[in-house]
Amino acid sequence: MDKPFGRPRALFLCGAALMLTANPARAAEPAPANAETDGDGTAIIVTGTRQSARTVTESLAPIDVLSAKDLQTSGKQSVRDLLGTLVPSINVSNSGSGASFAVKTLSLRGLAGDQVLILVNGKRRHNTATLFINGSTQNGQSPADLDLIPANSIARIEVLRDGASAQYGSDAIAGVINIILKDDTSGTGSLLGGTTKDGGGTTGRWSFDKGFALGEARVHLSGESWLQDRTIRSAPNPSQFYARVGQLSTATTGTPDPREASVDRNVNKGGQPASEGFNLGYDLTVPLGAVQVYSFGTFSHRHNDAFLTYRVPDAANNIPDVFPNGYSPHLHVYDHDGQFALGVKSTGKTGFRFDLSTTYGEDRVSYTESTALNASLGPASPTNFYIGRVKSTEWTTNLDVQKDIHWAPAQPLSLAVGGEYRESTYGIEAGEPASYIDGSYRSTSGAQAGVLRTSGSQGVTGFSPGSAGLWRRHAWSAYVNAEQTLARGIEVALAGRHEDYSDFGTTNTGKASLRVEPVRGLALRGTASTGFRAPTLQQEHYSSASTINVGGQLLPVSALPVDSPAGIALGARPLKPERSVNYSLGFVFNALPRFNLTVDAYQIRIKDRILLSSTLQGSTVISVLQAAGITSSAGGFYFSNATDTRTRGLDIVSTYKAGLGNLGTANLSLSANFNKTVFTRVDAAPAVLAASGLVLIGRDRQGDFTLGTPRNKFIANVAWEKGPAALNLRATRYGSVTQVNASATGLDASIDPKVIVDLDVSYPLTSGIKLTVGANNLFNIYPNRLPVSLQGSGFSQYNTYSPYGVSGGFYYAKVAFTF
Repeated sequence: MDKPFGRPRALFLCGAALMLTANPARAAEPAPANAETDGDGTAIIVTGTRQSARTVTESLAPIDVLSAKDLQTSGKQSVRDLLGTLVPSINVSNSGSGASFAVKTLSLRGLAGDQVLILVNGKRRHNTATLFINGSTQNGQSPADLDLIPANSIARIEVLRDGASAQYGSDAIAGVINIILKDDTSGTGSLLGGTTKDGGGTTGRWSFDKGFALGEARVHLSGESWLQDRTIRSAPNPSQFYARVGQLSTATTGTPDPREASVDRNVNKGGQPASEGFNLGYDLTVPLGAVQVYSFGTFSHRHNDAFLTYRVPDAANNIPDVFPNGYSPHLHVYDHDGQFALGVKSTGKTGFRFDLSTTYGEDRVSYTESTALNASLGPASPTNFYIGRVKSTEWTTNLDVQKDIHWAPAQPLSLAVGGEYRESTYGIEAGEPASYIDGSYRSTSGAQAGVLRTSGSQGVTGFSPGSAGLWRRHAWSAYVNAEQTLARGIEVALAGRHEDYSDFGTTNTGKASLRVEPVRGLALRGTASTGFRAPTLQQEHYSSASTINVGGQLLPVSALPVDSPAGIALGARPLKPERSVNYSLGFVFNALPRFNLTVDAYQIRIKDRILLSSTLQGSTVISVLQAAGITSSAGGFYFSNATDTRTRGLDIVSTYKAGLGNLGTANLSLSANFNKTVFTRVDAAPAVLAASGLVLIGRDRQGDFTLGTPRNKFIANVAWEKGPAALNLRATRYGSVTQVNASATGLDASIDPKVIVDLDVSYPLTSGIKLTVGANNLFNIYPNRLPVSLQGSGFSQYNTYSPYGVSGGFYYAKVAFTF
C-alpha cells in the first residue's frame, strides 16, 4: 500500500492501543436490549408503520430485522456487505472504474441502489456526491454510501421489502432500509486483522463504542478505523509496448523492437482498491418532562486509491521522456461525509405522539492523480494533478404527528399526519488547468512523431470550468397514514402523499395494505402502491471524462449532462421523474413452535425509468463532441427516460430454532430470492443517432438490468451455540450473471452459479474478551475469467459483474471486548 495520509492511521493506532489497555472486567452489567419488545419478547418494528407497538410477524408488508448479533457474526466489515450477506433480495455491486471505484452500491429486488430509501433512526440519509458512472450493473446512480456509517454503532437494521413512497417519499420504490443506532449504555470494542489467500487485501480494523448515562440523559459514542491494502488480480498485459522499428506505434508490420521480447508484462494492477479511513457516530437522548430531545450523527473520512489501466511506452497518451517504461495513473479519492440530526418528540404522556426534527447531510469528494500526465503538454506535463471536487448536501425538516382515535370498532384507529421540507444542492469544482487543457503538443521524433497527443490528465480528466457549477432544488410534502383493525384477524392500512418539487412540479402517491389471519399462526398479506423518484441533481448535471473498458477496448469517453450542448446535439432531453406501480402478495406461517416462514411475491412496474445510455461512438459523435470543445473523448453517454421496466419476483424466508440438548442450540435459516426484470418499452434512438446506426439503450445496457444480477439467490445459515462457544456457518448460492456485449455479434461473458461459504467461530478467552476466527469465501472461489478480448489488455482478468468480488477468500482473526 502507498503511504497513507495521517489521520486514519493515527486513529487506527490510537484505537488499537485503547483496546489493548482496556479492562473489560470492570464493566459487568449486561447490556440492555436496544429494541423494544412485546410481551413475548418479539421485537417491535418502526419501519413501514406509524404505530408504536407492531411486531415483525404482525407487519402488513415483508420486513427483515437484523439484530446486532446478526451483524457481529456475519464476518463482513461494512454495512453494505452485511446487508448483501444476510438479505437474499439484496445484491451488492463490487465494480467500478475511473472515478467510480470508491463507491459500492446495492440492489434490492433487482432495482437500482438509488431506488431504495436509506434511513438512519427513521430520518432520510443523504446520497453520495459521487455518481457511479463507470461501473457495471449499477451504472448511473448516486445512492447513500452505507460504508460511511459505523458498523459498531448499529443496534439493528430493518429492511422493508415493499414500495413505500406514499409513506416516506421519493426513492422508496424498491423499499426502505432503516438503520437504528445504539442508544443504551453498553460498550464493545474489537481488533481485527486479516488477509486474502492469494495475496494482498491485508486489513486491519478497530472499533469501539460505549454508552454513558448523564443523569437521565444517555449518549452512545461509536468509532471505527481501518487500513486495507489493495489486491492485484490482473493478467499480464499482451499489448504491443514498443513501436516496430521505423514505424508508428500503431503499425503491425515491420521488424519488432527487440525490447518487446523481454519486457515485463506484469504491469496491470486491477483488483480491490486500497482504502483507509474512519467513521465516528453518536446518539444522544435527553428527557425533558413529557418530551425528549434527541440528536444523532455520523462523521467520516475515507481515502481510497487504485491504479488505472496501464499506458504502454509508445502510445499517444504517453511521453517517453517522462515515463520511458509506460505508466499506470494512480487515482486518489478523498471522502468527507457527515450527517447531523436534532429533534424533539413526545413520550406519549401528552395523549398523542409528535416528532419534530431537522437533519443535515453532506458529502464532499475530492480527486487527485499521481504517476499520470497530460500528454498534450509534452515533456513539461506535471505528473500529479488535482482533478476537482464534487459536493452534495441535503437538509430535511420533518414534523410527524400520530394519535390513536377510539371510535366504533373495538380497536382504535391509528392516524398519522405529517410534512417534510427538503433542500438539496450539488456542486462541481473545477480541477487545476493542467488536468483538462489541450496543449496541442506534437513530438518531432519517436514513434508518435507529428501526432497530436491526447489532452487532459490520463485516467480521469479534470473537471473543466465549463463543467463546474452549483445547482439547487427544494421540495415539500405532506402525508396521511391510517391503520385499523377492522375485526379480529383483519387489518388494513391506507397512506397518501402529496409532493411538490421546485423543478418537477407535483405528484401524488398512495398505498393500501391488507392483512388477514383466518386462523392463528397463518396470515395472508398484500399491498398495492404507487411510487415516485425524481432524478438526482447528479444525474442532471454531472459532467466528466475518463477512460473505461468498452467491450474490451479502452476508450476515453465523456458523461454529458442532458442540458449540455453536446448532449442536446445527440438527442438528450430534460429528465422526468420515474413513476412506479407495486403489488405484493404473500403469507406468514408461524403456527409451529420455534418455526417461522414468510413467502411474498411482488411485481414492480417503472415508467420512464432513468437509465444511462450505452456508450455512443462513431464519427457523428466525435464531430459533436469536438464542436462542443471536447477533444479528448472518442465517445459519450447521457441519461434518458427512454424505457419502462417490469420486475417480478418471489422472496422466501424461513427460520427454525432447534434445541440440541447437550449439544447446545442452533438457529437455522433458509432464504431465497427469485427475480426477473424485463423491458416493456424501449424508445427508438433520436434521429441524429439513428441516422448513424446507433441505439440509445443498447443490448449491453438492457443486459445490465435483465442479466447483470443473479436471478436467484439462496442463503442457508446455521448459528450454533453451546455454552460460551459459538459457530456461524453460511452458504450463499448466487445464480448466473451475464455481462452482455453492446454488439449482437460480440462476445457475452457469463459467470456460472457459485456457492460461497462463510465461517465464523468464536470462544471467550476470559470474562469480557472473545476470540473469533473466520473466513469470508472459505474455499477461495473466483468468478469466471473474462475472454481475453474483453479483459482490457489484461487489466480485468475476472468478470467484475461478480456479486462476491474478484479477490477470492478473506481470512481473519478478531478479538472482541465487552464492557
